[in-house]
Amino acid sequence: MTETFRHSGEYPQQQSSAPVHHGGTQGAYPPPPAFAPEEPPKPPRRRAKGPLALLAAVAIAAAAVGGGTAYAFQELTGKDGTSGSAINTNVVPTSKKGTVSGVAEAVSPSIVEISAKSSAGEATGSGVIVTEDGEIVTNNHVISGASSVKVRTNDGKTYTAKVVGTDSKKDLALIKLQGASGLKPASLGNSDNVKIGDDVVAIGSPEGLTGTVTSGIISALDRDVTVSTDEDQGRQQQQGGGNWPFEYGGEQFNGDTGSSKTTYKALQTDASLNPGNSGGALIDMNGNIIGINSAMYSPSSSSQSGAQASSSGSVGLGFAIPINTVKADLDTLRAGSTN
Repeated sequence: MTETFRHSGEYPQQQSSAPVHHGGTQGAYPPPPAFAPEEPPKPPRRRAKGPLALLAAVAIAAAAVGGGTAYAFQELTGKDGTSGSAINTNVVPTSKKGTVSGVAEAVSPSIVEISAKSSAGEATGSGVIVTEDGEIVTNNHVISGASSVKVRTNDGKTYTAKVVGTDSKKDLALIKLQGASGLKPASLGNSDNVKIGDDVVAIGSPEGLTGTVTSGIISALDRDVTVSTDEDQGRQQQQGGGNWPFEYGGEQFNGDTGSSKTTYKALQTDASLNPGNSGGALIDMNGNIIGINSAMYSPSSSSQSGAQASSSGSVGLGFAIPINTVKADLDTLRAGSTN
């Protein structure tokens, strides 16, 4: 009879050295070789889990998209690498989150009133603090042609300001307070995330009423708003008591925009805006700035001027420059660009 080995990895026990008889045939056979049992296969290494693996995964994912490094920096730190301002943070205390009063309390210290004197007189506007040492974003038409600029902060202090840079094509300007420190910079949000129907708050100085708060919603996105780039054109209109002239849908509002003009994409809001709100903040309910208020429509302003146009007030058609446009322009403004 012939012995067989199974192929399951089992082997017969080691034979003794005594002769073995096979089927009546006698003879001595050497003992079979000793078989060492095979080592079981090692299990595959498991991937690392926990914080280190998570950080590695985040780094890889961030690097895989355009601007990945900056995106990861912003998401992990809540800071914008260009401006140094916080983005998409919860500025409003948890106990007051989602309330107009909470937004007003948290953001008002970052909003200022601007008084600009020129040969045509004095105009009032608003601005948003972006650095602790007094960099302030406002509309170009607020300070355009000004011989002197004074700024009043939320705590009642008054500063002299210097114009750092202007961009008439985007109706933006950057000014810098002299001798300021310890100011509260605003949190600059992400206007690409804004949706129609989002609740918003506006803060500014309409008619010189410092720190006025109004609220509403985002009414529309990407409105093509055309404004004048001629400083004398807009300045004369403002001195007459009207608002900054602009065009929308082929019609002119608040006066004649003149022949020198520019068009930008704007957020539309029904939050009440009046003369003096220009350059102020449009804010989401977490306290992030999502726009710089730049234009408003009064029903009689297209055909009237002076006190009559001003007294008609806001009818809920206001426009703001998206904050992402502002952030993209900050370096140019800081470099002293004037155009």
